[in-house]
Amino acid sequence: MAEILLSLLMLSLGFLMLVKGSDWFVDGACGIASRFGIPQLVIGLTIVAMGTSAPEAAVSITAAIKGSADITIGNIVGSNILNILIILGISSVITPLAVSRSTIFYEIPFLIAVTVLLFFQGRNQTVGFLEGVVLLLVFVVYFVYLFFMAKKGHGANGAPAKANSLWRSVLGTAAGLVIIVAGSNMAVDSASTLARIFGMSERFIGLTIVALGTSLPELFTSVAAARKGNADIAIGNIVGSNIFNILFVIGISALIIPIPFSADFYADTLTAAAAGVLLLICCGRSRKLGRISGILMLLGYLCYFVFICL
Repeated sequence: MAEILLSLLMLSLGFLMLVKGSDWFVDGACGIASRFGIPQLVIGLTIVAMGTSAPEAAVSITAAIKGSADITIGNIVGSNILNILIILGISSVITPLAVSRSTIFYEIPFLIAVTVLLFFQGRNQTVGFLEGVVLLLVFVVYFVYLFFMAKKGHGANGAPAKANSLWRSVLGTAAGLVIIVAGSNMAVDSASTLARIFGMSERFIGLTIVALGTSLPELFTSVAAARKGNADIAIGNIVGSNIFNILFVIGISALIIPIPFSADFYADTLTAAAAGVLLLICCGRSRKLGRISGILMLLGYLCYFVFICL
């Protein structure tokens, strides 16, 4: 009983840290974008996306080293599904999100493609060293694309950043990231403890509890960005995080040790790809993610959750 109460207390503290850390992180990232003339979409797809993906990277790489393959794959695939269906669903219900042209025509289709790539890599039930190299090479290509997009100034829209000095923006971004990662780790550890106390399987923990815990930074950051009117950071954060999760996190993990890819994850990976297709359909016509689309995404996750519980 004492262990349960302590875990609940740590979980609550982790949530509080995530709320405050995400506010500092979004403000700092917007400030950096403003000072250097970098489009907010690029900031969302890079700094914010990779920063909020730090918990997924830490958990998945650690799980790979320890040989807990179900946690590694389940965390990434589960997080990517949560990121789109839950986080963008909640964000768009709070306030409609404008979606840039490049996100619709390039980033979301690229996300769908790399998710399908992961599915085919896992068809032999192992993501090995060579597959990891392929994922990292594709990651380099993605980064080159972002470099040229930043150079051309694509996606330069969204609300203006606060007129903070550069050092304050950098300090706010760094402090926010530290608080986000610490809060997320605290939430993941306590949630995992609670899950194991109640006898849940490792796959279920990876796809739900750990995935939700490591997606909390994306959740709070995207909601904070949406409320501040920075739609490009809200959308770019999620799309960039999902791409980073597959290409970099699984790529690095596969270089460390071959990752068994259970047949149970086939349906989950296809669900992640389908979530990307749903996102593309929802924002394709109007270039806006509205409340109806958000509700549809939340219902989609409810159906998926019922599926994995069966």
